[in-house]
Amino acid sequence: MVQVCLNGPRGAADGVAVPLTPESMAQAAAEAVAAGATDIHVHPKTPCGQDSLSPRVVAATLDAIRARVPVPVGVTTGAWADPDPEDRLARIRSWTVLPDHASVNWHEPGAESLAAALIDLGVGVEAGIWSGTNGVARFAVSALAPKVLRVLAEVTDTEAAEASARALLTELGPAHGRPVLLHGEDAGAWPVLRLAGRLGLATRIGLEDTLFLPDGRRAVSNAQLVAEGLVQYGWAHRSS
Repeated sequence: MVQVCLNGPRGAADGVAVPLTPESMAQAAAEAVAAGATDIHVHPKTPCGQDSLSPRVVAATLDAIRARVPVPVGVTTGAWADPDPEDRLARIRSWTVLPDHASVNWHEPGAESLAAALIDLGVGVEAGIWSGTNGVARFAVSALAPKVLRVLAEVTDTEAAEASARALLTELGPAHGRPVLLHGEDAGAWPVLRLAGRLGLATRIGLEDTLFLPDGRRAVSNAQLVAEGLVQYGWAHRSS
């Protein structure tokens, strides 16, 4: 599986290629799926470009994307969108349109309650386990760990990304038998994606994780990143 991460917490300052409105996210999603993406991760945003868990904002984003693509669509529940764990929980419980899955960063306050609420709603949980945090330790003892959709193993080290990725995978061990999606960010995005390809793990690529192609050129779209990601991952070789 190659997931496209359309925008992340990026904003207008990161360039016109980053989709910020429901319509531009839907267009970017359609182009990325046409390029080979099989799953979508998106950050719904307010009109001023801020990440939001508002039921109205989430519904508008999901409706727009689903009108254009047939693949699963997931959203963030990151603490930066709403720092108060109780507020985030209330927002999620008030969603009127549900995503197929949502990422929950296990090192953030309130992660277990958020994950439990999502599971109760029938939403798949991507357990975000970031390198350099206590997420691995907390996930290892979580009663919810066997119930998550998959583990989203995120390598935050951009200088020694592949080594950090291998260390994170070792820490995770069997990950309670759940599938693992491995990805990096910024300068670490491409080395970690290539490692995921060699290991046969799911991965993701998109303007949330990097604004640049492997050769240093600025990416013009999520679709371009997905197309290059499939090459770097070795998908053509695996499919032949």
